[in-house]
Amino acid sequence: MKFRAIHTFGEVFNGKTPSKSEQRSTGLPILKIRDIDGNGKFRGHFESYVEQEFYNKHSKKQLHTGDTVILNAAHNSDYVGSKNAFITDELDGVIATGEWLIVRPKDANHLYVNHFLKSPACRIMLKARVKGIHLYPKDVEKIKIPLPPPDDQIRIAYLLNKVERLIAQRKQNLQQLDDLLKSIFLEMFGPTASGFEKWSLVEIKDLAAKNKGAMRTGPFGSNLLHSEFVKNGDVAVLGIDNAVKNRFVWDERRYITNEKYKELENYRIFPKDVIITIMGTVGRSAVIPDDIPVAINTKHLAAITLNRKVANPLFLSYSVHSSPYLIDQFKRKNRGAIMDGLNLTIIKQTKIRRPPIELQNEFSSIHLRVDGIKTRYQQSLTGLETLYGALSQKAFKGELDLSRVPILSDQEDFEEDEKHQKEQSTPIISTEAMLPKIELPDPDDLKIITSREGRKALIAHWLDVCLDQLGGKTFSAIQFIEATNHKLLELTEELEVPPFGVTDYDQLKQWLFEVINEGKIAQTQDIISEPGEEVVYGNQIVLKVRN
Repeated sequence: MKFRAIHTFGEVFNGKTPSKSEQRSTGLPILKIRDIDGNGKFRGHFESYVEQEFYNKHSKKQLHTGDTVILNAAHNSDYVGSKNAFITDELDGVIATGEWLIVRPKDANHLYVNHFLKSPACRIMLKARVKGIHLYPKDVEKIKIPLPPPDDQIRIAYLLNKVERLIAQRKQNLQQLDDLLKSIFLEMFGPTASGFEKWSLVEIKDLAAKNKGAMRTGPFGSNLLHSEFVKNGDVAVLGIDNAVKNRFVWDERRYITNEKYKELENYRIFPKDVIITIMGTVGRSAVIPDDIPVAINTKHLAAITLNRKVANPLFLSYSVHSSPYLIDQFKRKNRGAIMDGLNLTIIKQTKIRRPPIELQNEFSSIHLRVDGIKTRYQQSLTGLETLYGALSQKAFKGELDLSRVPILSDQEDFEEDEKHQKEQSTPIISTEAMLPKIELPDPDDLKIITSREGRKALIAHWLDVCLDQLGGKTFSAIQFIEATNHKLLELTEELEVPPFGVTDYDQLKQWLFEVINEGKIAQTQDIISEPGEEVVYGNQIVLKVRN
């Protein structure tokens, strides 16, 4: 297989960042780092805009479909080159800021080049070329890429795209389950929950165990230095990375020796403790698993050992990262919308409604069942990511048998991608089949949507109509929410009233779960196996009319 430097079949150059005086809240969009998510996908909105004059002056920096953008500067060199994105039609013509390095292939398949640029082998090469905290075009354009014949480039890109789509689907499945749990939590314990105002108003410290040190932060200052961490040791050290995803995960492993632990035993973490991030990324929370080895926490975490007779760990953890009631208190105590830090005193004095322990334990049981589904999806995701890595390694070494892989044009591959996404998002009953069956009330009565109770009544009416029309069939809960949201947006435009916003959308999900709890409809998973076979569940939460 031939190797060619990037500059021999394309070009590499930096974007252009407008000055603060040139940036606007409206106008023509520019692509900044925050506009791309951790998966290299456009978030669907832009953070900043500029006027036409900037566009005209820097038209060279406009993105083209098929470009790859790579993060070329960051406050930490570890992040440089770690984020890249493939530019599709939705970003064609948008100007990239100077935070991006643009790779524009001209004599090679664009998708093939993109897959190579994000491969582990290329990441190593990019990292080796970082100077300080910057990555320069002149260094990247010298990187040599294996270039098989054009048809094989297309086949490799197609194959890796297939696996990449499956990875994206699994990540979406996991996010949907996280969203479902948050919705159930808010429905059970949010400010609009039944009985909320009657529950005892206590401080978080009232939920802690009575023993000394039940609420604690990690060792400060010279008590625990980074130089005292070891890669393989006797006692684990937990930090922000273990809770930043609002669930406990092992990321970077840090340890201290048993000798050091003897000095820091008061900071030990126990199973079912709740940990809260108080520095850096603030306000994230997780529950310590039962199989945790001997461990302590750093100064970046607060740890709480609860009185399990009055508080369930999952209830408190979700309250910290998802309850509007608690989040609002954290923000006010930090004197701003963005929290720059918490401390143990703030956490102790934060007020919380304490529901009956039986209700808290019920949420924990629901969480356990959903977590079982998440575990299966996470295992599938891990396997797919391993497969992608193995395939890309073999592909770029010329070791793959590509004889059975079809050759698709860019347009055919794009159409297949769209078809795949549509199949994954299509519910058992489609939006098109659902919406025409929702009869709108008389136009003179549409003003009911300007009030919260009016919207709730209208949504309940629509759901009743759907249930009657569909009989015993199942349909997607998320799809009904999306369909209803779409109708409400249309109606608010007709009435020239404030648009249906995020708060309303969250409320809509709560109302739907209220109906579920009233016993009108059942919530389950869709079954994708054939009759007579072992039951295999799909990836959607669906609703079914109760008999």
